[in-house]
This record gives sequence, structure tokens and C-alpha cells, in this order.
Amino acid sequence: MGIEFFFLILAVFVVAFGIGVVLLNRRKSVGQPASGQPTQVRPPVAAPENDTLVAEAEAEAEIDSVVEELPAVEEDPPAGTLRERLAKARSTFAGAIAGVLGRSAITDESFDDLEEALLRADVGVAIAEELLSGLRVKVANKEITEPSDLLDALQAEMTERLAGSDRSLNFEQFEPGNPNVWMFVGVNGVGKTTTIGKLAKQQVDSGRSVLLAAGDTFRAAAAEQLTAWAERSDVDIVRGAEGADPSSVIFDGVEKAAANKVELVMADTAGRLHTKSNLMDELGKVRRVAEKGAGTVTETLLVIDATTGQNGLTQAREFGAVTNVTGVVLTKLDGSAKGGIVFAIETELGIPVKLVGIGETIGDLIDFDPEEFVSALFER
Repeated sequence: MGIEFFFLILAVFVVAFGIGVVLLNRRKSVGQPASGQPTQVRPPVAAPENDTLVAEAEAEAEIDSVVEELPAVEEDPPAGTLRERLAKARSTFAGAIAGVLGRSAITDESFDDLEEALLRADVGVAIAEELLSGLRVKVANKEITEPSDLLDALQAEMTERLAGSDRSLNFEQFEPGNPNVWMFVGVNGVGKTTTIGKLAKQQVDSGRSVLLAAGDTFRAAAAEQLTAWAERSDVDIVRGAEGADPSSVIFDGVEKAAANKVELVMADTAGRLHTKSNLMDELGKVRRVAEKGAGTVTETLLVIDATTGQNGLTQAREFGAVTNVTGVVLTKLDGSAKGGIVFAIETELGIPVKLVGIGETIGDLIDFDPEEFVSALFER
């Protein structure tokens, strides 16, 4: 019994020794790389602040590279031409032109198409009838036989109606102490203040000295907007307190221009509703006061939103009665405007359209060219 117990103890010891050897070998293998593999060393962890600095430096380098690749931004993109900007107005005539040319001969339907196009273009019923009546006679007399000739004849007639007007801006020979005064009138929202700013910049670029008078004292945004244009053009501006008498502001502007030998005063006026007789009378007062001082009013420009259609004719008639309008600026001609109001204003009132706005940049306020205008409408 003693010998058996001895061998049992010895067997337990041997088994325990074997288990210990196996565990020791496994522990050593954990801390060593496998046979044939290189030892991998973990890089030291950079301090948080160093990581941030590196990231910021990399980000700045990336931004700089992007900025260098961007093209220079122009203050004003190149101006478009009247032909390019009249795409929407031209679409009014497109259907009529297609209808006329789609027939082998000139028919009553041909004249119906043209009449509809003229009316949709805001030419007006009376003028549309006048334009087409003469053509009907020529067709009846066989002077016009081809559909394309009918279109050419209408285009020529419309161009002729707009020919012969003096569209230059009136500027009398400057004498020190006697500046020219250009007044701008029109209802609110037609682009009057923006028109003044654009035209002021153009006049400065042409070499004239200019002063702006912020006579629209009832709309604070108008004075702020005009001040921004004055800064952009590097010209002086005279402003009054909000709600001040517009006449006094313009008078002060003219006197300051005379004292400083400035050639041209461009005067903004409050946007008046032409249906309010008392407000229109006040606008007449503005003109009278402007001429009492040292300056001379040589131009009164009525600014009309071309999208208003025949309502623009009413505005021209009413404003002309109280301020002796010498010319019209037709704005937003690049939008949904039809443009035919030009014929109504010039034919019925005898007031020339001198400038047209065809976009937002300075260069998009351009001289009105009747031939180019009509040609653009009939482009095929």
C-alpha cells in the first residue's frame, strides 16, 4: 500500500510539471514575433496639440491650392447685347412668324397671326391696326405676294415708326457754377435708383464730374442704395433726413455742385403713384425748385418697368404732364417684358426711348437702337 501511494504521488508531480512547462512556453511566445516575421514597432503617439497644428497646416495648404486654381472674379460680367437679351420678347413673335411662313400664300390667317403677336407684345390695338392696314392694301394691290415679304414689310414699317427721334442725352455746354441737372422720375419699383447709379458710373467713366442728389427721402433704402452707387463711382452725394422735403435736398445738391464746379447733378425723386394728383403736383414743384438755383434742368428721364405693358403708357402720359419728360428709360427688358410699349410711347406721346435696361450690371444699361430692337423681334 505504501509503494502504490508513492507512485501515485510521483505521477501527480510529473503531470503537474508538464503542465507548468507548457504554460511557460505559451507565455513567452506571446511577447515574441512569429518565426520569419519582422518585428512591428508602433509609432509614438503625438501630443494632441501637435495633431491639431498639423491638421490646420494641411487644411490651409489645401485651401491655398484651391484658391490659386479659381479664376479671378470680375466686378461686372461682360454686358450682353440687346439681341441676346430679347429672347423672351422674341418668343412672342416666333409663333406668328412660323404661322405666316408655314403657308404657301398670304391669307387672312396670316394677318390674324400678326395682329395677335402685336397685341401680345403690348403694341396696342390702335397701332397694331395702323401697322397692318397699310400692308393689307399692298397685298390687295399685289405689291406683296410672298409670306416672307410680308414679314419683311412689317419689320420695315415698325423700324420706320421708331426712326428719326433724337435719343441723345441732353447736356448743355458746361459753364463753371451752372451744372446740368438730370431728373429721374417714376413710380416705386421700376428700377429708378439703380438706373441713376449705373448712368452715373458711365458718365464718370466718360470723363464728367457728377454729384448725386438723393431726393427720394420717403424711402430710406433709396438713399442708402444711391449712397452705395456714389461710393462705387467715387462721386459726392447730398442726402437729407428721412421724410425731408425732396425739393430742398435737390436744391442743396445743385448749389453744392455749382460751388464745386461739378458738371452734372443726377437727382433722384420720390416714387410717385401717377394716380395721386397731389403727389404729382409735388413732383412738379421739385422741378421748379431745381431750376431756381444755379443749375439748369436739361433732361427729365421717366423710368418705366417694361413688364407693366400698356400701364407704362399711362405713366408716361401723367408724368409728362407735370414734369416735361424729355426721354424714357425702359428697364427689365430682358425679363418677361414684351417691349411693344416702345411704339405706344413714341407714337402716341412723342417721347423718345433713350435708354434700355437689359440686365443687372452697369454695362446692361445701353442706348436704345430701334433697328436692332425690331430686328431682334423678327429674327428667324
